[in-house]
Formats: sequence, C-alpha cells, structure tokens
Amino acid sequence: MSPTLVPGDRLLIMRTCRVRRGDLVAVRDPRERDRTIVKRVELVNGDAVTVLGDNLDASTDSRVFGPVDRRDVRGRAIYRYWPDDRRGRITR
Repeated sequence: MSPTLVPGDRLLIMRTCRVRRGDLVAVRDPRERDRTIVKRVELVNGDAVTVLGDNLDASTDSRVFGPVDRRDVRGRAIYRYWPDDRRGRITR
C-alpha cells in the first residue's frame, strides 16, 4: 500500500457497513481467511467490493483474487497511530 502505508504502520479501523470508492479498508484475505489485508476500494457493486493496492505493480488484490464479499470488509482505516512521525488521519 506504499506510499500511503509502509511496513510497521499501525491503524485504527472503524467497523462500518458503509464503504465508498476511495476508502482504505481492512478485509479478510480471500486466499487465507485468518489473515487481514488493507486495500483501497475501487468499486462497490451490491454485495461485492473490488479492492486494489495503491502500488499496482506490487499489489495482490482483486485483480488476482476477484471481488470480495462485502461481509468480509472488517472496517475502514481512519487513523494511523504509529509511528509517531506518521501519525494522523487516513484520507481518501
């Protein structure tokens, strides 16, 4: 998710049933259900959400595993609380 996120960033995730294009969301990885990944919403279509990484050349996202079920969206990233020098709101 570089440049938006880098390894080590810690996020506050707000549970919500409403996601919109451009939101940064935590979703259950469809390939490994115990894992959570963070991606950007590209398209909301009924009960499916298409997610993409910000760095398309290095991202595994809906182009690989297809749209994710809306129920697998765990929430929207709203704030980065660590590291201190990168602390702040997450915007679209």
